[in-house]
Amino acid sequence: MGRPRGFDETEVIAAAAALFANRAYDGVSVDDLVTHLGVHRNSLYKTFGSKRGLYLAALRWHVKHQVQPLISEVGAARDIDEAVRGTLAAHNDDVGALDLLLMAATERAPVDEEVRTEVSAALHALDRAVSTVLTGTTSDNGDQPAPALAEALTSALIGLRLRARATASPTESDLAGAALARHLGPA
Repeated sequence: MGRPRGFDETEVIAAAAALFANRAYDGVSVDDLVTHLGVHRNSLYKTFGSKRGLYLAALRWHVKHQVQPLISEVGAARDIDEAVRGTLAAHNDDVGALDLLLMAATERAPVDEEVRTEVSAALHALDRAVSTVLTGTTSDNGDQPAPALAEALTSALIGLRLRARATASPTESDLAGAALARHLGPA
């Protein structure tokens, strides 16, 4: 019988998600993982198979525990202003609710089909939530303007988050998001 695992797998995955969100897949070495997560190299490989295996576990954890709650909050918003403000407010922590998803979309999705599938599903779910707020219905008819507008708004929110990360100024993004919400809100 082998030794019992000396770490909490969920805690390691959550910590890895934060690390990958801040430094991206290529910016994190196996040595970084071992050091930051407090997991021995052999344990990491035995549990996750590889750095990529841990990355996929971290991305899936991130979508389930950070992105999906945000999507639910957006979908339950009373109006688009509340949805935009809620999305932007979710980024006031050190690691925003979409940060790993954004890193995955830009760095790994173009070269990794599994990552692309995870990112695409999460972004489409966010689009549907925004569309629900815009229309008041859960229809996913591509012929109607709301789904296309929802995709554009999702893209704008993602752009605002990327800009906030690049400039280290979430306040500017909050102001831009508020202006966007005012423009889209009821006249």
